[in-house]
Amino acid sequence: MADTSNFGSPKLLDIVRGKIRLKHYSIRTEQAYVDWIKRYILHFDKTHPRDLGAADVEAFLTYLAVQSKVSASTQNQAKSALLFLYKEVLGIELPWLDKVQKAKAPKRLPVVLAKDEVARILNRLEGTNYLVVSLLYGTGMRILEVLRLRVKDIDFSRKEILIRDGKGFKDRVTMLPVSLVKPLQAHMEKVKGLHEADLANGFGEVYLPNALEKKYPYAARDWAWQYVFPSARLSVDPRGGGTRRHHVQDQAIQRAVRQTVVDAGITKPVTPHTFRHSFATHLLESGYDIRTVQELLGHSDVSTTMIYTHVLNKGGRAVASPLDVIGTLGVI
Repeated sequence: MADTSNFGSPKLLDIVRGKIRLKHYSIRTEQAYVDWIKRYILHFDKTHPRDLGAADVEAFLTYLAVQSKVSASTQNQAKSALLFLYKEVLGIELPWLDKVQKAKAPKRLPVVLAKDEVARILNRLEGTNYLVVSLLYGTGMRILEVLRLRVKDIDFSRKEILIRDGKGFKDRVTMLPVSLVKPLQAHMEKVKGLHEADLANGFGEVYLPNALEKKYPYAARDWAWQYVFPSARLSVDPRGGGTRRHHVQDQAIQRAVRQTVVDAGITKPVTPHTFRHSFATHLLESGYDIRTVQELLGHSDVSTTMIYTHVLNKGGRAVASPLDVIGTLGVI
């Protein structure tokens, strides 16, 4: 009979959450890992993970690929969650999972907007949506990198933006587009007024990463640590329980982009990440070397950046079609 004594008890999941927070993983990673661990346990009739092993992990991951037909990235996320559970929580080292049937990762080229298409979209956006999407395209940042910007991360004098804890927990520096300096400064004046009103009402604290709240007890109320793009509403922190003003949710930006693309009459499947692809491609088109683009994007390996050479107008090799060549000779 299945062992149900520990499933659903706060103890196991609380330990999982505690280990995740100790490693400073994001709230989204925490939620995803906990969800996959629950699904894993339910898949085996609520058997406790300590009574399961590598063969069961392999069977579950194969089930996701074959029966559930999940994407490769989804299967990898599930695998990471289960490996974290066994290694960090249960203290069990699983042998290499070489029998897992892997979900196939489609080799698709990124969707890239033409410059006039970017302009058509930006011309239809206003306020926070305009500033966020402009930064996505103007800097190559990821959506959460933009939304998690703090006031202190923007250096107007040097025209630089410091991106902290990007993908892979890496910091990097990118440019601040000159055309955004005045709009951003005006926006941040409004944000500062909102923060001062919060302080006056007994609020004004912001989430601080990596236990900085204990190290700098007053920093959470400091203007420099506030989000550049704060939410319109106060909310309860799901981890700490305090009432704070979080940053704008990425779903709100996604909805705005989706509607604006329709309004602009663009038929490409555009998401906020499309502007990052467009940023990289347009820089390469302008003659910037790929190492510079790699650094701005924060890619560890230049091979990741190389994909953008395949979406340039001439295949990344400046090759002209032979049909166009004979056309210039007056043959056709």
